[in-house]
Amino acid sequence: MPTASTRIDGRIDVVVHLGFAALMVASAVRYVMRHSPADNLWTVALAVAVCALYAVTALLAHRQRAHQLWIPWMVALVAAWAALVVVAPSFAWCSFAIFFLTRTAFRGWAGYVAGGATAAATAVGLFRMSGWTDIAMLLGPLAAGALLTLIYDKIERDAALQRKLFDDVTQAQEQLAAKQREAGIATERERVSREIHDTVTQGLASSLLLLEAAQRSWPAETAHEDVRKATGLLRRNLADTRSLVHELSAPGLETAPLPEALEHAARQYFETVSVRVTGEPTPLPSEVRHALLRVTQSAVANIKLHASADHASVTLGYLPDAVTLDVFDDGRGFDPAAVPPASASGGYGLRAMRQRVEQLGGELSVESSPGEGTIIAAQFPLARVVDPANSVKEPL
Repeated sequence: MPTASTRIDGRIDVVVHLGFAALMVASAVRYVMRHSPADNLWTVALAVAVCALYAVTALLAHRQRAHQLWIPWMVALVAAWAALVVVAPSFAWCSFAIFFLTRTAFRGWAGYVAGGATAAATAVGLFRMSGWTDIAMLLGPLAAGALLTLIYDKIERDAALQRKLFDDVTQAQEQLAAKQREAGIATERERVSREIHDTVTQGLASSLLLLEAAQRSWPAETAHEDVRKATGLLRRNLADTRSLVHELSAPGLETAPLPEALEHAARQYFETVSVRVTGEPTPLPSEVRHALLRVTQSAVANIKLHASADHASVTLGYLPDAVTLDVFDDGRGFDPAAVPPASASGGYGLRAMRQRVEQLGGELSVESSPGEGTIIAAQFPLARVVDPANSVKEPL
């Protein structure tokens, strides 16, 4: 796809070529009107040859052929042009187009030689036309050639610098895009790991506890009850896993009333948990509802696994500019400052909950001490305008 720079260069080439054609026609008419037919024949033939060589060279330039193909044509053009302008100085004004074409065709010292030859031939032709007396006719084209060379070199350096800057910016953008993709992959991995922890892992851990209890008391009636509970948990885990595979979303989250969804999620792990709502229910963004559900699942699962609690409660609170979630248990408690880092054997729950809450601009706090129970409190801000298409209004 042609760039803006390529399009501009193409327009300049068209102007130069049209200028050359117009000046050649005007110069030919002037020469024919001022000279005899005998002189016109050979000069006009040489002018036609110059035009043909110019057209072939310009066509090669337009097709962007290799510079090696230009060399014989440009050498022939410069030689023919030098002969024409010396014999008929009326064509001297066309030197500008020849100069730019030589600088396009040649690079380095070859470009300077070709441009210098064009300027020198023009100077000789004009000096000859003055009867070899007007020194300005000799020095003028040489000075103009030197000035054009300096200007052309400056333009080429600026263009090369611009291309380099463009390449640097393109490379930086590609590197930034690559880093953004890597960051997106890392974020997605964190999100998926939290989803798996808050659903599958917690459910499997609770099912394992129930099955171990059933094994110890088998064949008592309580063992059968524990097996039934474990089976129910595993079935729900299977449904959650299928949902994660397809959508990574909670079943019924978009349609079920939030208090009922929280109660259903909590009672998978602690059957006697109570759920209550304070404040006036307001529409919540779907991502906040999802986070509330997952934090509830993870917190209540931890109560089941670690707290040895008799009672647990979940409180959903609606404030004017925020929504809160408090999960309380009267279990054995722990020292939040002494929680070991996450490892393959566990310890991921609190970290996952905190990441989930903070990702939405909220805060999560843990209040606990040995023997005093635990309160996990999460608060999500609701300052931004809620999109009705992405939220569900809570029932009154």
